[in-house]
Amino acid sequence: MCRLAHPSGNISTCLNFEALLLLWVWDTVMSLRFSSYMILANFSSSLNRYILVPFAQFIVCHVNPFWTNLFYLNLISLLGFFSLKITKPRANPPHDLDLFFTSVSALTLSSMSTIEMEVFSNLQLIILVVIMLLGNEVFISVFTLLYRASRLRKSSPDNSILQTKNLSATRCLSYTVLGYLLVVHVVGCCLVYFYMIAVPSANQVLKHKGIQLSAFTIFTIVSSFTNCGFIPTNENMISFKGNSGLLLILIPQILMGNTLYPLCLRSSIWALWKLTGKPEFSHILDNSEALRYGHMMSWPRCFVLGAGALGLIMVQVVMFCLMEWRNQELMELSTYQKLAGSLFQVTNSRHSGENIVDFFSLSSAILVLFVVVMYLPASTILIPTATKPEMETTGNVISSNKNLKKNTMMIMLRNLKVSPVFNMAIFIIVICITERQSMKQDPLNFNVFNIILEVASAYGNVGYTMGYSCSKRRLMMISDDGKCEDKWYGFVGWWSKEGKVLLILVMLFGRLNKLR
Repeated sequence: MCRLAHPSGNISTCLNFEALLLLWVWDTVMSLRFSSYMILANFSSSLNRYILVPFAQFIVCHVNPFWTNLFYLNLISLLGFFSLKITKPRANPPHDLDLFFTSVSALTLSSMSTIEMEVFSNLQLIILVVIMLLGNEVFISVFTLLYRASRLRKSSPDNSILQTKNLSATRCLSYTVLGYLLVVHVVGCCLVYFYMIAVPSANQVLKHKGIQLSAFTIFTIVSSFTNCGFIPTNENMISFKGNSGLLLILIPQILMGNTLYPLCLRSSIWALWKLTGKPEFSHILDNSEALRYGHMMSWPRCFVLGAGALGLIMVQVVMFCLMEWRNQELMELSTYQKLAGSLFQVTNSRHSGENIVDFFSLSSAILVLFVVVMYLPASTILIPTATKPEMETTGNVISSNKNLKKNTMMIMLRNLKVSPVFNMAIFIIVICITERQSMKQDPLNFNVFNIILEVASAYGNVGYTMGYSCSKRRLMMISDDGKCEDKWYGFVGWWSKEGKVLLILVMLFGRLNKLR
């Protein structure tokens, strides 16, 4: 959801990823010409040129990006819901609210669940893969870069040298990002596929559950790269906690699709420049700011971002091993398997949400650590860096009282923005109100910390959850006539309809928070 801008002054100066994707799709559809029906072709061309395109340009240039992104998320969520609704699941059809919740969760890459994953058929898993890709910024940016390249070509009649270089560099960058996506996914799928074939214990899990190996492979790799965290098995990666090779394959996928993506992308472009010597790659490396691709950062910023992300992982590994080395769920693992599992678990705590342990078994210190880490955005710089004053970074000198007044107003408005922590606090309070009856009757499950972790996980688009324990419910002598059955979906699956709707809003606000 990063905003894109371009110094050329065309439409892409005020667009974000989602708005550019919608315009690219519309521009592609309307560019089709029906040679057999000239009247229809002329009408569609006139409608596109004089009404629809100007209207779309006005919307995306003058409407706050918050609303365009919200429209995009709601549109794709509804399309995903209807697609899941009309396809047949493997078990009894889930409720409509749970299907819509799953669609929003997949699009926002949150992996919050109110349905067990093994309910979905192979076709529904493919639908979820498409939804996850449509929510991934790297995937969307391919189409937005292509759209910007087409607009640059149409809006540069003078064919200046700089404009031509920017056009070639933008097109080259789009192909590089597409190649990056394909290589990472293809290599990841091959590694997972051959590992599952070579290791009978891992493949046996899929056979027992009736999950196709190809569906599991593609779904898991896409989910890991997009940092969604959904896995086709009910218990996520708990069944594979002893398969260290599989966990180590997925860790690079998770990092290359999120926190280390800027560093990996710049390194790939540098390697391509060294191998091919094409001037487009050199122009991208030397003029990354001019291209206004948010993920294309300078070398120092890439290294600082990568070092901070890896450093945070190492700190978490040390703390996790100290606190959970004798965890009951890890006792059957060898030292190597524990180290690999610990590395996998903490790597997912930032955004992905895949897990190998039940959170009920984790210590309070680790749970609090995960809550803090889930709050951090992918672009957070954990190492202090020197920054230029705000007036220097904008490149504008405030020379008039009018500009000074405007700048003062912008600073005031920026300071008036509500803190994300305050947003989370409001949601937590309202959810505690909607779930107050359950909190009174079942305090061991419905306690404040479990709700805080659920909201923090949804707001950070991670997917970690405390789940729900029927054994704790029985300790409170709550009569359920033996109907309470432990399920493998999240804690939110036991909430009221109002609570689920509120958590949908939390996931959307967490995704939209990247505009700040």
